[in-house]
Amino acid sequence: MMLGGLLGVAFGRFDCCDVQAAEADDKSEIDASAAIKQLVDQAIGEGDLPGAVVCCAGPGDVHYLETFGHRWVKPEPVALTKDTIFDLASISKAVSTATSVAMLYQDKLIDADLPVKHYLPEFGGRGKDAITIKQCLLHTSGLTPDNALADYLDGPEVAWEKICGLGLRSEPGAKFAYSDVGFIVLGKLVERVSGMTLDRFATSRLFKPLAMSDTMYNPPETLRSRIAPTENQGDDWICGRVHDPRSFEMGGVAGHAGLFSSVDDLVKFGRELLAASRGESKLIRQATLDWMITPHPVPEQQSRGTRVMGWDHRSPYSRNRGEAFSERAFGHGGFTGTVLWIDPVKQLVYVFLSSRLYPDGKGAVNSLAGDIATVLGNRFG
Repeated sequence: MMLGGLLGVAFGRFDCCDVQAAEADDKSEIDASAAIKQLVDQAIGEGDLPGAVVCCAGPGDVHYLETFGHRWVKPEPVALTKDTIFDLASISKAVSTATSVAMLYQDKLIDADLPVKHYLPEFGGRGKDAITIKQCLLHTSGLTPDNALADYLDGPEVAWEKICGLGLRSEPGAKFAYSDVGFIVLGKLVERVSGMTLDRFATSRLFKPLAMSDTMYNPPETLRSRIAPTENQGDDWICGRVHDPRSFEMGGVAGHAGLFSSVDDLVKFGRELLAASRGESKLIRQATLDWMITPHPVPEQQSRGTRVMGWDHRSPYSRNRGEAFSERAFGHGGFTGTVLWIDPVKQLVYVFLSSRLYPDGKGAVNSLAGDIATVLGNRFG
């Protein structure tokens, strides 16, 4: 007899329908687990990733949490574990930079509709005077996706001067172009307005209050044994330092990349945003979250393109969201093979963490992460 039936007998509520419902529910959970295992095992076999951590959680329960494959495959295999720390890559944009900007908005220290140059006067000129904070968050600023790596080789101060000297690719607000540069600008905005570097601000306002002890920029050497490597560089592996070359040249702290974290910490973060959606967060007001996740049409992608403030919603980059989350869901992916989606309607946090670039730099996980999201969203939504 299933657990639901045993409880029914114990409390004098035995009903064969209860048993059947419990058995059906248990079977669907087994089916979901089997489907996910098949998907991940096949992707590992095809060389798309060495391993993955997959999680789906609600406000109080972890519905699903499993690890697959390996963190290291050579010289000796090392199994991937639930406490593995990953380079989040562009999820840094959402979890750290965009949420920090939202905190400044909540504190009434910025107006997102004002030009960036209102807060960063040196940023103006060369057509950039009209670029707003909101446009940077939505990737409609007109800034280039990336300027030359050579612009970063002399350190953060020179890199910022080079960014301030850039012109535009398009008129602000006219086109969508996913821009690391725009988020480097936002990171500088957080620093200038708050008086703290981005890493210090995000840690003090978000990560420390949420007890996200695995979430940081530039993790110390003592954590290296828990960190997933990303890619080979010369005679060694990139492990414990940011993979993104521009962030690396900026000292590992930048608005577009550099954050490391674990599955437990990302669930804590996601749950706080779920709490905000219910008006129960002590950190983020419901009105702030509503401002963050209100969809905005993506220029030239009107048929299916929408973004929210610093996060994806439905855009050319949202293949990893799957087909089962609600229209309020928002999320982000990272170049290294990481995915985070949060659904305020279904009250779900979905985390997919992998290091797809290890060991040969050729892996691909967006379709896999989306397929798993569909399975979990249907099962637990």
